[in-house]
Amino acid sequence: MFSLEIETLARLLIDEARERSLRIVTAESCTGGLVAGAICSIPGASDVFERGFVVYTNRAKQELLGVPGDLIADLGAVSEPVARMMAEGALEASNAHVAVAITGVAGPGGGTPMKPVGTVHIATARSNQALMHRSELFDGVTRSDIQEQAVQAALQALRDRMT
Repeated sequence: MFSLEIETLARLLIDEARERSLRIVTAESCTGGLVAGAICSIPGASDVFERGFVVYTNRAKQELLGVPGDLIADLGAVSEPVARMMAEGALEASNAHVAVAITGVAGPGGGTPMKPVGTVHIATARSNQALMHRSELFDGVTRSDIQEQAVQAALQALRDRMT
């Protein structure tokens, strides 16, 4: 179902979270739950995976994660501040210690000159630590190519927050 690379990252993430007694929450838009799915595809994920939010619409981002509608209206859902608010909101709406949020343009349509297809924002939050953000411009022939790269980057971002 997932590539060997994604399975390996998910397995390492689970092991590292278990060693540190950390619980994980995900907040996903453009990946539609694939990050949570990758984590949960590994036996033992229930030891560390707390919950996942699939917030595909702007309204869902507002209602479930507390992302201000004005922020989305001003900057768009695919932006660093929205990704950061999603991560923060997921952490606050769960019993997890570390969160990853991902929002982007997976394509094939929906891109603009300012936010072309493949633009992805990933934010991570950890209890009592500063939020971290990275933006990516993934290239791929298909939507699933971009989503796969985004899942891989999100899992790596979570692993980076384990230390």
